[in-house]
Amino acid sequence: MSDVFAAFSRFAKKFPKGSVIFSEYEPGDAFYLIQSGRVQLIKIVNGFEKNLDILQPSEIFGEMAILENSPRSATAIAYDDVIALEFNKANFEVLMMGNPAIAMKLLKTFVKRIFVQKRRFMVLTVPDRLARVGDVFLMLDETQPSPDRNTETRVFNISLDEVARWAGLSLEAVEDEMHRFIDQGKMEMYEDRILVKNLTELSRFVNARRSKDL
Repeated sequence: MSDVFAAFSRFAKKFPKGSVIFSEYEPGDAFYLIQSGRVQLIKIVNGFEKNLDILQPSEIFGEMAILENSPRSATAIAYDDVIALEFNKANFEVLMMGNPAIAMKLLKTFVKRIFVQKRRFMVLTVPDRLARVGDVFLMLDETQPSPDRNTETRVFNISLDEVARWAGLSLEAVEDEMHRFIDQGKMEMYEDRILVKNLTELSRFVNARRSKDL
């Protein structure tokens, strides 16, 4: 998508590593398209700071400020030195009116981003630690579908650090819960990937635990 926005390089802004791009709950009047570097999204949940995501180049964030005129739902921090295109309401309208192709790409991106963000937040609301770790894999399967949908087995090329990030848990806690899944025969863990043996069975388990906590 970044190639589509090449003509809008005049909107580029630089954010040094560790700087706050915007803070949770503050008013928002712009969204951003990452050109280089990564952006971390964090949110306060039950008084604790939880990591929502680390966004990569070509991803969009902060779009709800434009779509809903709402306060920021998370804090965005430059994970690296970041260059991002900043679109406020004025130049966003120019962008949408002047290029229908870009408008359609943005609309599809916004719809996908809204679904993914809400689904990732759902993981953080699961009180049971084992179910929360399991829900990470269900979320990944929903938001990053496997090319092979003809089997219940899924292979995820992720590390325990990434699972911990999505679950909002410490690495030690995730290691403990993963070993429980392995002991139960539900998963297998390798150096560069994690295998879920039966996604439907995992979904039933997570939903049962989630319902129990309601």
